[in-house]
Amino acid sequence: MNPSYSQIKAHMLKVTYEDWLSQIKKPNDEREKFSKEQHTLHVGQIVARFLGVPLDEDDYYNRLLDLINTDNAGLMLLSEDHLDKTIDNQQFQAIQKVLNINKEQNLSINRFAAFLDGEQLLMKSPVSALHRKIREAMINMLKLFSENEPDGLKNQYIRRVLVDVIKWSFNHLGKEIKNSDPEKAIAKIMWYGSGKKSHFYFLYYLISLGCDVVYFSPSGEDLLGKMGPDIQGSFAHRYPEKQEPEPFPTEKRRRSATVAYRASREIEAILNHEGSGLYKPWQLRDYTPSSVTLKTTYDELFILIKEKAMIRPNFEVKEGQVMIPSVFAKIQGVSKNRKEYWDRIQTLTQFEQSLLIRRFPFTNSVNNDFRFHYRNALDKEGLLDPEKVISGHYWKYQHLPSGLQNGIARAVRNICARPYLKLLPHESEEDLKIYLFTQSMQIPPSILKLMQQFDYSQDVPKIILYNNELNGTMVRSDAALLLLLNQFGLDIVLYNPPGHNDIENFIEEDLYDVHWLEDVVFEQEFKEPSFLKKVLFQGLLKNLKGD
Repeated sequence: MNPSYSQIKAHMLKVTYEDWLSQIKKPNDEREKFSKEQHTLHVGQIVARFLGVPLDEDDYYNRLLDLINTDNAGLMLLSEDHLDKTIDNQQFQAIQKVLNINKEQNLSINRFAAFLDGEQLLMKSPVSALHRKIREAMINMLKLFSENEPDGLKNQYIRRVLVDVIKWSFNHLGKEIKNSDPEKAIAKIMWYGSGKKSHFYFLYYLISLGCDVVYFSPSGEDLLGKMGPDIQGSFAHRYPEKQEPEPFPTEKRRRSATVAYRASREIEAILNHEGSGLYKPWQLRDYTPSSVTLKTTYDELFILIKEKAMIRPNFEVKEGQVMIPSVFAKIQGVSKNRKEYWDRIQTLTQFEQSLLIRRFPFTNSVNNDFRFHYRNALDKEGLLDPEKVISGHYWKYQHLPSGLQNGIARAVRNICARPYLKLLPHESEEDLKIYLFTQSMQIPPSILKLMQQFDYSQDVPKIILYNNELNGTMVRSDAALLLLLNQFGLDIVLYNPPGHNDIENFIEEDLYDVHWLEDVVFEQEFKEPSFLKKVLFQGLLKNLKGD
């Protein structure tokens, strides 16, 4: 075969959800962008990404099976499970030889590719332009690796990537490339499932070679979207749901969704999508909560604290995380309007998910040495690893739902990563982090119960502390727990009628609001709401809930 062109240039074609299959069935010489000019063959290339799964997953997997078996698209199925991982020992030794040369000579990317070609590690084609394209694709892949990985071609992972890309290309494309006519097709690949680093570079190599690549990722992971602006701009269709990839189907599924079922699932997906602002009860139970503390005026506090989390400013649900806008405030003194003052306190304490604390300390200080447990739970970056924390024998919350355990462990990680607790004299920062870690393992049962009732998009549980200094003194372990609860997303309001320091002795002042009222009152007993007021308030709550 002696074509009139000496090089091949592939152009990404614009396709749609409706026409991508019909386009991929066309040979290159019937596609847009096809031409032969100035010794260059121009061909149209199709790259399409399908991320997530549709509402009818049975239909999805049946469709994938059809694409491979009955649609005559000419697609070659590749995935982690379908890759042939065998390699000829001579090839393996030749790769090691080139790596040794690079170690000694610091080869440029072009020379590195030339050595690979010289060692017969690149696929062969009787079409000289295609052989040139194979070499260009390897150069492009090496450039991307050099840009992405620390130390470039000296990175230790280069050996793994080269071994994988070379063996997979020979095992799956060697014969295809040898017999291909670039004017008709180079190769058509369907990738299914998630991918690792070697898969990422292999797919980039295939795209650089001019292959058509159709990428199906049920989990929504988008490897191709990380490959640079040209490939990022390729066609992408996002289905409404995500799930871990199931094994590629070997036979048709026998269930078929009714029209009504599909419609109801579609409505449900729209209403309960992460960014929709509408959430089913406990829809976010497996999400990881964290808080953004709202800065409010005194009057705003009582308006916002009544609102559900999803109504508050800056509430956000994204990628398995839920950001909860919470209140953390201290109210110093007593207002001249005593009726308003007590009405507001009593309203806060009567919410179903409120806990009133009037005796101090309300926590127990732990004397056990958790230093070893703390250090053993750190990751490579020196931060607590939530999975290691949860698996520790000291973890007392195994009985809680997994999502809640993850949320607590993540909150512990965050308060230790940036401690807002003030250092004691002669206390190191590590000692402070160990103290916070230790105290976090001792959440009182009454507060733990409150956390279990927290449906992250709905009513925010409230800790109301009334410190008139008649019933004890706040201690450091109390402050440590308040930090954890604030990070988790609970509302915290601390009343101190005489206007004395308590929380200020332990927690940095910029973490919470302080509101000064007109009077300071000493030894002010807590005023319980009247029986009638309790009955009326509980009745109002039931009406609001529709009970």
